[in-house]
Amino acid sequence: MFTVAESQDVCAGIPGAHTKNLFLKDKRGRLFLLTAGQEALLDLKHLHHAIGASGRLSFGSAELLQEVLGVTPGSVTTLAAANDESGRVTVILEAGLMASEEISLHPLVNTMTTTLRRDDLIRFLEAVGHPPQILALNRAGAAETEARA
Repeated sequence: MFTVAESQDVCAGIPGAHTKNLFLKDKRGRLFLLTAGQEALLDLKHLHHAIGASGRLSFGSAELLQEVLGVTPGSVTTLAAANDESGRVTVILEAGLMASEEISLHPLVNTMTTTLRRDDLIRFLEAVGHPPQILALNRAGAAETEARA
């Protein structure tokens, strides 16, 4: 699955909150891995304010994604933070997603899904040196972002 829309039918039978993931870059080259619930409405025009980025955000290139997180477009996942050994990426988890006890996400490839308990996901991120920021980012009424997730 390369987009949230493509995964709707498959996800229906898998427990837990399902995600969309954005690999973002700000004007200064800082990198962000943002994970939100698949239904979250994100306003990319103003997201940089909420996450503390410098200027507007753009999507990181496929080459940068492969270099830093070791995954390809369509396979972006929170779990890829483990591949960022140099600590270039700031991991951000959307607060609405984190209200769920279980979270379903890709295990580094988009042909599979795994479900983790919310607290285990946080422990994992801390263990790989990427303690997440948990931020309220869902903007009801905002135009939904078409993301490479």
